[in-house]
Amino acid sequence: MKALSLCVATATLAVLSVSEAKAQDAGGAASQQPAGQSAPSAGEAQTGQKLPEVQVIQQQQKATAKPKKSAQKPKNQPVQQAGPTAPQMAEPTASEAGAAPQAVFAYPAPPSDVKVSPLSGSEVPIGKIPYSVTPLTSAAFDRDHSVNVQDTLNSRVPGVVIDDLQGNAFQTGVQYRGFEASPVNGLPQGLAVYQNGVRINEAFGDTVNWDFIPANAIADLTVMSSNPIFGLNAIGGAINLTMKDGFNFHGADIDTRFGSFGRKQVSAEAGMQSGNWAAYGAFEAINDDGFRDFSGAEERRGYADLGVKGDGAEFHFNFTGATGEVGVTAAVPEELLDFGGRSRTFTSPQITDNEMEMYSFNGVVQATPTLSFSGVTYYRHFKQSHIDGNISEFEPCDAGLCTEDGAPLYAVGAIGVPIDPSQYGVLGSIDKTGQNADSFGVSLQATEKSRLLGHRNQFIIGSSYDRGHVAYQASSQLGTFLPKYVVAGTGPTLTGDPNAADPDLDGSEVTPRSLTTLNDYFGIYALDAFDVTDQLTVTVGGRFNYARVQIINTGDPSLDVLNGVNEYNRFNPSAGFTYTITPTMSFYGGYSEANRAATASEIACSDPENPCIIESALASDPPLKQVVTRTWELGLRGQDISWTGHERWDWSIGWFRALNDDDIIQIADSQQGRGYFANAGVTQRQGIDAAISYRNDRLFAYASYSYVDATFQSTNIIPSENNPKVETECEDFGIHPDDDDQLCLKISPGNRMPGIPRHRFKAGFDYKLTPKWIFGADLIAASDQIFYGDEGNLDKPLGGYAKVNLHSSYDITNHIQVYGLVENLFDQQYGIYGTYFNTGLAQTAGPGESGTGGPDPSLKGLVYDPNNARTITPAIPFAAYGGLKVKF
Repeated sequence: MKALSLCVATATLAVLSVSEAKAQDAGGAASQQPAGQSAPSAGEAQTGQKLPEVQVIQQQQKATAKPKKSAQKPKNQPVQQAGPTAPQMAEPTASEAGAAPQAVFAYPAPPSDVKVSPLSGSEVPIGKIPYSVTPLTSAAFDRDHSVNVQDTLNSRVPGVVIDDLQGNAFQTGVQYRGFEASPVNGLPQGLAVYQNGVRINEAFGDTVNWDFIPANAIADLTVMSSNPIFGLNAIGGAINLTMKDGFNFHGADIDTRFGSFGRKQVSAEAGMQSGNWAAYGAFEAINDDGFRDFSGAEERRGYADLGVKGDGAEFHFNFTGATGEVGVTAAVPEELLDFGGRSRTFTSPQITDNEMEMYSFNGVVQATPTLSFSGVTYYRHFKQSHIDGNISEFEPCDAGLCTEDGAPLYAVGAIGVPIDPSQYGVLGSIDKTGQNADSFGVSLQATEKSRLLGHRNQFIIGSSYDRGHVAYQASSQLGTFLPKYVVAGTGPTLTGDPNAADPDLDGSEVTPRSLTTLNDYFGIYALDAFDVTDQLTVTVGGRFNYARVQIINTGDPSLDVLNGVNEYNRFNPSAGFTYTITPTMSFYGGYSEANRAATASEIACSDPENPCIIESALASDPPLKQVVTRTWELGLRGQDISWTGHERWDWSIGWFRALNDDDIIQIADSQQGRGYFANAGVTQRQGIDAAISYRNDRLFAYASYSYVDATFQSTNIIPSENNPKVETECEDFGIHPDDDDQLCLKISPGNRMPGIPRHRFKAGFDYKLTPKWIFGADLIAASDQIFYGDEGNLDKPLGGYAKVNLHSSYDITNHIQVYGLVENLFDQQYGIYGTYFNTGLAQTAGPGESGTGGPDPSLKGLVYDPNNARTITPAIPFAAYGGLKVKF
């Protein structure tokens, strides 16, 4: 991809430029910059040399405070250092009392300020924010050498777990307090994700492709709970990423790694500054065979930034590019795992191909000492194709081949010509979806920090506009089952008969779809933080959101029923306070509302009579309502720094309750890989988050616990064909589907929502065994979760788990580091996602009836228990990796 090669070239240029600059600066001051220009943080000037005394320019806490010099870097200082902090154009709303003593910790202290909107200029001290917030710097990713953003979030952020519907480490989703940000179409998305001020939820389904983000290019990341300023999808919270640039990263490094399951990867980054100009580039290339059949991954991603700053202004042009091919192996019957081993897969091929490139331009202008303007504009292109081999319910009939409901099926272009199913053996289907998306947008913001009535005050006002254009296709091809549940595409692409005499037998659920979706999202917001006293800050704000989603059929005219326009709008208020009880402890509380509009993939796939391919084919539908979330929070947070400044404790504890009105859930169809969306009334997520960390010059340790009680609060009756615990026919509930024998389950208020563990515990440490050698470990544990498809809580849950990861690094020289990583040290076997399958069809497609021989002779003797239709995604077993990092 041309754009990606541009990123690589930029990184290479930066490496050469840094080397030249270093040669000129050898023996000189580490920071020779124009007045008023910030130096890179100590942790980011990773030149690999023993540096002369470095001046660390931190965010000013008081106008009269002079910058303090950090302690000179000791010999053989490990590379894990503090990450960059965003430039701040003016004093924050309310400075924290006193400046903390500076010390060199084994692991950097968290930043004191974070952005409360997607754009720069909105920085506020954490102690003044009336809701939960967890900041991470680049040091968090350096610490465990993570290449997946999700993994670091999983280990370090209270309330976060990762789920794995796809069965591949590069396609996992992030779940925060029961709200999702996932790459999977089919999961309702409840988190807004931003990169450098750009909303990166994709245009079609608000999905988030985490594997597009180069982990080595992240400067800082903030996870915060419900804040309507972040717009649509922020019903559960927002994740705001800021990438590195040449002003806050100087030097270069190259990292290579090899290990279990064919892992081979290389990453590189480089940054330089010349006067008022700076450049940065990063690149990662990863190949992994996966621990399961057909689960390999090939990832390429890069990032480049060119920046310029002058008196009172700073501008950046940056590029992100990524390509990836990922084997998506998904959930597997428990009995198949027991019979054939943890590497087995259930129905293949399942492959996702992705391409993405994004260009953005952002800047901040300091108009007056108290007034600043910031903004960003962007263009993003995303292309995806997904191939999914599935068990089918197609069967022979008088017309040749029919659906389970008796609708005749034909080859595309040959309607009326019967298909002879006998030539295709055991029938399967290959469901194909694809999208080609273009999106662009602009956001503008003004921040005023002048005093109001003699009190410190910060007022923010801004607006955003985003437009998405998506060309979408979906189709089903007739296939034949081979060994290992592989479906070969041996037959034609299928269609129904739109002119069938009986409309219920038109086979529209398999008719190919081709359509265009147009999204227009507009928002305007304001926020004011007012210091009533030196101890009490009151924050009020809100955002008005408008969303217009248009669907245009570009395929068969018989599907013009897909055409439609859906509009959503709402004003979401927020209010809260913080109160400083002591100089080291504060109390906060707040209330907020947020909404998310139904996406094109959900709107056009909400008809239970026409279930869609999830990665979604589309059908005519009843309208979906927007989801509105009301969130309450109360909490305490604090820190304690020893009088010497060489020890520090940070802690927090908070309670939350989020009520979703008209929550959207995905309901699985009896046919594998298909389903539809529906509003499910009120749902509730409530609980507590508690976290504590300690650091000194040799030790860093942390622990966190979260309790998330996610329940339905409304009564619902939904179909549930494959759950063997469901025995009630839909007609008994007064529902009359086309299939008289269809089974339904009742969701009652208080039933647990699927896929959300109630208890999550995390702990870990890093210890400097010597000035050169660091050893660390992380424990991640989660309790049981309800299976998807068991919303009535009839079956026993999927069991919980606890795993231990290790990491260690040794600095051979100031330029060369070796490191080792171990994942799942004790080789725990557990599942991280669960749903149900059709045992009868699976028996025919694999071991054959009665296990006497079918398409897969290796499964002879396997007989699926019809009372155990549970499928799970197995977690990665014991894995070890080793790497070499060279710094310049």
